[in-house]
Amino acid sequence: MQDIIIKKSKIHGRGVFANRDFKKGEIVLKWDISRTIPEKEFRMLSEQEKIYTSFTEKGRYFMMQSPAKYVNSSCQSNTTVKNFCDIAIKNIKKGDEITSNYFGSEYLKEKCNCGSEGCISKMSK
Repeated sequence: MQDIIIKKSKIHGRGVFANRDFKKGEIVLKWDISRTIPEKEFRMLSEQEKIYTSFTEKGRYFMMQSPAKYVNSSCQSNTTVKNFCDIAIKNIKKGDEITSNYFGSEYLKEKCNCGSEGCISKMSK
């Protein structure tokens, strides 16, 4: 059984969902960071493509691969990023969408659609 699955998300397009319970502190998924590009190539990407890209050391960028690229942002996320992994910051139940908080990233300029009580889009209205 896979620990996570990708399916339609209420937040945005597709999302990553828990296919089992995860405990706080547990690694939910490890990123595949094998695809890197130089800064020059990064600057030529569309804004949509930049959403799936993160900066790494020495002026290189890595292209997020599936399933990590489908982890949607939420103002009340249930994971945080550490050492190229999404780590549970609270207990996650089977069926819950796996989320991280990307707001504050210089490349994420989209409106938040997470719908949480503390959503920055709701608070800015």
